[in-house]
Order: sequence, then C-alpha cells, then structure tokens
Amino acid sequence: MEKIRRYCEKTFHIKDDAYLKKLQAILAVEDREEDPKERFLKKELRGLFSLLKKEGCDPVGKKKRIADLTVSFMKKRMDAIDFKTYPLKMISFEQEIANQYRLVDIMHKNFDGYEALKEGDYGCHLLYGRPERTLRVEKVLAEYFESEDCALVRGGGTGAIRALCFALIEKGDRILVHDAPMYTTTRITLEAMDVEIVKADFNDFRNIEKALKKGIDVLYIQRVRQALHDRYDAIGIIEKARAIDPKLKIITDENYAVNKVRKLGSAAGADASAFSAFKLLGMPGIGIITGTKKVIDKVHRQNYSGGGQVQGPEAMEVLRSLVSNPVLLAVQNRSVDEIVKRLNRNEVSHVAKAIKANLEERIVLVKLDLPIAKEVIEKAIELGALPHPVGSESRYEVQSLFYRVARVMLDEDPIYENFVIRINPMRSGPDTVIRILKEAIVTVLQEGR
Repeated sequence: MEKIRRYCEKTFHIKDDAYLKKLQAILAVEDREEDPKERFLKKELRGLFSLLKKEGCDPVGKKKRIADLTVSFMKKRMDAIDFKTYPLKMISFEQEIANQYRLVDIMHKNFDGYEALKEGDYGCHLLYGRPERTLRVEKVLAEYFESEDCALVRGGGTGAIRALCFALIEKGDRILVHDAPMYTTTRITLEAMDVEIVKADFNDFRNIEKALKKGIDVLYIQRVRQALHDRYDAIGIIEKARAIDPKLKIITDENYAVNKVRKLGSAAGADASAFSAFKLLGMPGIGIITGTKKVIDKVHRQNYSGGGQVQGPEAMEVLRSLVSNPVLLAVQNRSVDEIVKRLNRNEVSHVAKAIKANLEERIVLVKLDLPIAKEVIEKAIELGALPHPVGSESRYEVQSLFYRVARVMLDEDPIYENFVIRINPMRSGPDTVIRILKEAIVTVLQEGR
C-alpha cells in the first residue's frame, strides 16, 4: 500500500493512517454495487482507481464508497483548520474620497493649468539627472504620501524594492523578516545581496524585541498578510522598534496596501516604503519609493542612467491614474464586504464560510463544503471571470477574478486548493460575483451526474 499512501498524500493531501485502514476494509469486502460517474475529483479518483488495480486491488463495484471515504477524510482535514483571517483595517469610503480630493489639490499647487495639459519632457535634465516633469510628479507624490521625498523607478513593485534595498542595505547586514514564506523576488534580491536573513514571528512583538537585542541592521516589513493567520500591526512594530533602536533601518513593502490603509510606513517612521504604480492603475513596470530625503537621494544617484529613468509623460500617466484609485478601491472594498455578508447568509449552496483577507489583495476567501474548488474556478472562467491576476488590481483587470489561493497558503497546507477559492471582485458588483459562483457550482455538480 506504500504507492497508494504516497498517491493519496500527494493528490488528496490525506496523511491519516485511518484512511488507508478504511480503504483496505472497503477493498476486502465481497459485496459490490453499480459504480456511478465521479461528480468531482474525476482525474484524481480515476488515478487512484487505476493505481489500485495495478496493485492487485480491484475497485470495481466499490468506487462510490472509496470516493465517499476520500472526500470525508479531505473534509475532515479542511475542517480541522482554523479558517480565520485578520485583514488590514481599511480606511472609510469618505476617507478615500478625501484622498482623491487631497491629491488633486496638491496637483493644483504644483502645475498651472497650461502645465497640467502637457505631457512633460524626456531624458536626463542637466540639473536633476532625470526628466524635470518626473521630478515634479515625485514632489506631488511625496506630499500625498506624507514623506520627505519620492522616487519613480522602473520594474514595478519588484524594481522599487530592489532599488530601495540597494540604497539602504549593505553587504553583511543582518535583515530581520517575518517568519513566513517571503515573496519570491524579494527573497531572491536579499539572497543576492550577501546578507544574513533572520526570521522572527512578527505576530508577537516580543520575538522582534529579542532579535533586535541580538543585533539587527535592517527591519523588513511586508504590509499585507503573508500567512492566513498573520495579525501584526506594521505601524505599531515600526514605533516600538524605533524606540528600541533609533538607528535601525526600516523598510516596508506596501504593495496591495496603498490607498487602503491610513498611512504608509514611510509616513510613520520607516526609512522608506516601496510599492508598484501598476497596482494603482498606473502604467506597467513603474514602481514608487517614498521615504527620507537621504534614502531617496541615494536611489536617484544609483539610478543615474538614461535607460533607467521614468520619463516625464510616463510620470504624468502614473499621477493621473492614481487620482481614480482611492475611490475605485473603496467601491471594491464595499463589494467585498457585501459578498462576504451574503455568502455567510447561505445565499449560495455548498459555501461553508466566506471571509475577508489581505492575501495579497483585498479579497474574499470562499470555503466550500466539497472539494470542488478547482472545478468551480474553471467553470467561473467560462462564465467571464478572469483566469489569473495581471497586476494585481491593475488597469487591465475589470471583470472579477476567480483564482487559486495564494502560494503562501498552499505552502502552509495544500488542502486549500481543493476547498478554497480566492475571489477579487475588481470592478464587479456583488450580484455578478454571486451569480457566477452559484452557476459554476451548480454546473460542476450537474456534470457529474
């Protein structure tokens, strides 16, 4: 049964010895019944039946019992997980409107009417080392994000994080990060810089304090949740860490948090924050760094290359796109709240629970009572849902996203892929999302009959 054990662990994520004992008991009985079509897990179950036959265990006439046993143990595994999140506290709809008004007011102060209708210049201005219009947009963004200075860089959020790390981190530095799966490109950047990565559970500040007392050069905080049960307060961590070590260098990754939370880390005592303009409806491939003038000056010095500059017209495009972002995020968040409320009122059958999360965007995590998540996602795509993220929350994502859960959740427990769907309504209303989910579930279950 060793091959069968390995297959079930890999395919169904069942590691319970009781499952194999009951499976053997089913195979040992003589009575048989008609084998119906599999309603779901079709490929996986057929693989199991084929393996059983190769191992000399004929499953014919017992397939329904084996399928029911497998599903029951998968549900037992899923139900044992505390399906709970601690989403970031979002600013209100009224505050988002105020953000739009405030940004446009700052634009009025920096561009006269004629300048506002011009796209801007190209190339490295002799005085600034970058386009003059880019510099002026950076000035607007610095004031909007309540930071001393700002830099626009190429490479989106990853490019912004890398440029910031190159400016602030030195070879051999000890970098304190949260003890959770790190975003891949961030991990690659830090590993390539020849630094020592120290991990601590940020959910309890005592772990951070203990690490700081042993000597840490840089504190790196990812603002949105990395693991399902993360609950740490980034701003609180910055304030407490500063009190312990005023010279500590602090970086915050604000991707997916901008215009959702009250303030960025760079406005709360961190040396700098990095994030993607693409996730704020901006052009692809442009990142934003906000922080102290000392850090931003170094970013600009290290980026002194014509090909590395964000050109004036691109900077203006980022700024104009950002104006629409706060209110659209508020509408999206309202949709998320309504979807969760309606799903938890049992509006859609086979939905066991729906919760809000910030993994990575502001999303709805839908837990089903059957292991049909992958099949439901496929049907939702046929009904118009997006098959994968682009930005995410970029200008190209209008229709709702039905997608697998974040990789960090699958690393924590792969059983999520069978029971949980990640839904971002994007610009969709609750009625659209719920209609698609309901139709997809019904179709999946009907096709198995």
